[in-house]
Amino acid sequence: MSTQSIIVTESAKTRILNLVETSDSNKFRVYVTGGGCSGFQYGFKFDQEIAFDDDEINFIDFSVVLDSLSYPYLYGSTLDFIEDLSGSRFIIQNPNAKTTCGCGESFSI
Repeated sequence: MSTQSIIVTESAKTRILNLVETSDSNKFRVYVTGGGCSGFQYGFKFDQEIAFDDDEINFIDFSVVLDSLSYPYLYGSTLDFIEDLSGSRFIIQNPNAKTTCGCGESFSI
């Protein structure tokens, strides 16, 4: 068994699979950008383009893609999907983050 750069929970897999049905792509990109209240923030989108240095984790009907710049920030993280009183959203449980904001959408290293 090979080590995956990011773990995808069953809840996240189910949600991505549901979204694939209405998307024009089956490649779900997870990425990090500058900004947010803690310095970096997470982003999620469907993407048709895959770069030569992207990390692609293949599942039966979709794949999760990490770009080479986001990879070191996300390595070892868990992608989850939750539904609670605040709404429904993808979240990242990131062991590399030193601090996170209250909503969990941004972090610092």
